[in-house]
Amino acid sequence: MSSRVIPVQPFVLTVFGATGDLARRKLLPALYQRDRAGQLPERAAIVGASRQQMTPEAFVAFARSAITEYVPAGDLEDADVARFLARLTYVPVEAEGEGGWERLAALIATHTDMIRVFYLATGPALFGPICTRLGAHGIAVDGARVVVEKPLGKSLESAVALNKAIGEVFEERNVYRIDHYLGKETVQNLMALRFANTLFEPVWNNAHVDHVQITVAEDIGTAGRAGYYDTAGALRDMVQNHILQLLCLVAMEPPVSLDADAVRDEKLKVLKALQPITEANAGQLTVRGQYRAGASAGGAVPGYLEELGSSTSDTETFVALKAEIGNWRWSGVPFYLRTGKRLASRVSEIVITFRPVPHSVFDESAGALRANVLVLRLQPEEGVKLWLMIKDPGPGGMRLEHVPLDMSFASVFGVRNPDAYERLLMDVVRGNQTLFMRRDEVEAAWRWVDPILEAWRASREPPKPYTAGTWGPAAAIALIERDGRTWSGDD
Repeated sequence: MSSRVIPVQPFVLTVFGATGDLARRKLLPALYQRDRAGQLPERAAIVGASRQQMTPEAFVAFARSAITEYVPAGDLEDADVARFLARLTYVPVEAEGEGGWERLAALIATHTDMIRVFYLATGPALFGPICTRLGAHGIAVDGARVVVEKPLGKSLESAVALNKAIGEVFEERNVYRIDHYLGKETVQNLMALRFANTLFEPVWNNAHVDHVQITVAEDIGTAGRAGYYDTAGALRDMVQNHILQLLCLVAMEPPVSLDADAVRDEKLKVLKALQPITEANAGQLTVRGQYRAGASAGGAVPGYLEELGSSTSDTETFVALKAEIGNWRWSGVPFYLRTGKRLASRVSEIVITFRPVPHSVFDESAGALRANVLVLRLQPEEGVKLWLMIKDPGPGGMRLEHVPLDMSFASVFGVRNPDAYERLLMDVVRGNQTLFMRRDEVEAAWRWVDPILEAWRASREPPKPYTAGTWGPAAAIALIERDGRTWSGDD
C-alpha cells in the first residue's frame, strides 16, 4: 500500500527563530521530507529569519547540517538535498527593533501570487512584536497565515493578551496555533476509529466505558531547558495543551463534518464541561512530583535540582490528575491524566478501558474475565491495540486468554510514517485549521488549569519526590488505585 502525495499551492514560508532548536530538529527536516516526497511546488520558497547575523550561504550550511543530523541517512539523496537547499535564503531581523524588516519585506514581495506563511518558532514574548512589525511593514497581506507554537501564555490572563496581540494583525481564520500531537497519525486515527466504524461509537459512552487513561511520559530530563522549564512545569508544558487536546478528541461528540470549526466547536464543549478542580478538591484529584537522582538508559542521572543548578524549586516535573466531564455521555467516567520527565520509559498513549461483561457464562477453570481495552499508541511506535478475550487454542476445555489485535502503522501500511510537523505545515499552506487550536479553545483550557495552579500555590505543599527511572510518586499510584484501578503499562 502506498501513501498519496497531494501537492500544495506555491508558498513562501518565513521561519522566525530559524537558527533555533525547533527549526533545526523539526521544521527544516520536515520541509525537506515534504520536498523529497514531491509535495512542494517548484516555486515554493523558505526564508530564515532571526536576530543572528548570518549570510544566506551560512544559513544553507546550517540547514544542510540539520537535515544530515535529523533525517535518516537512507532518505538523503544528493539531488533532493540540492533542490531543497536551493529554496532557502536568510535575512537577519530584530524582532523587537526595526533592523532587517525592510529587507525582509522586499524579499517576500519578490514572491508574487504566493501564499504567505509566517512561522513564529520563538518564545511567546516575541509573538506580539513580530506580528506588529509584520503588519506595520505591510508584509502580512490579506490571507497571510501565522503559525505560533506553545506555550500560549502561562495563565488565562497572559493567553488572552497574546491572542489579542496576534489578533490585531491576523484574522482568526489565518491564525494556526500548532500542537504537534494533533498531527500524529494515531490521533487522527482516533477520529477514524470512532466515526468511520459502527463498532465503537455505540459503546463510546458511560454505559460501556469504565475509565480512560492518557499518559505522556518522557524518560529524559529537561535536556538543557531547565531554565525555561522552571518557569513552566508539567501542568503548563504538557497538560494545558497536549493532554487536554487528546482528551477532547476522545470525549467530543461526533461533529457534523470534519470542517475545522465543526470539530473545534465539539472540542470546546468538552473543555467547558470539565468539572472544576480547585483548592477544595485538588488534594484528592491531583498529584505533582519532582524527580530526584536515579538511573535511566542504563546509567546514573542527576535530579531536577542538580540540572537546574539550584537547591530548591517548587516546579513540578510530574503531574497526575483525575478529571471528570460533566455531561450525559461521560458522567461518572474518570479520565486519569499523567505526564512527567525522567519516567521509566518514553511512551504516549490513550487507553480506553471498557466495562466488564455483566455476567460470565464460563466456570472458574476458564480463568478470570478481563475487560476489553483499546490502546492508541502515539509514541514511540504509532499503532492501535484492541485487547479481547479469546479461547486458548487446543483441546482440554475452555481456557480464556486476554490477547491484543495489534496494528502497527509501519508494518501494516509498509510506508514511511510522516512526522507530525510535515502534515501540519502542509495543512497551514492548504488553509486547513482542523488540527489547530482556536482562540476560545486555548482560553477555555486555561480557565480549567488556572484554578489548579492557584490551589497548589495556596497549599504551599512542595512537589512529591520520585526517583528518576520510576513511574512517578507513590501518590500517583494511590490516585488511581483507591478507585480500584491501575495505571496501564507500568511494569
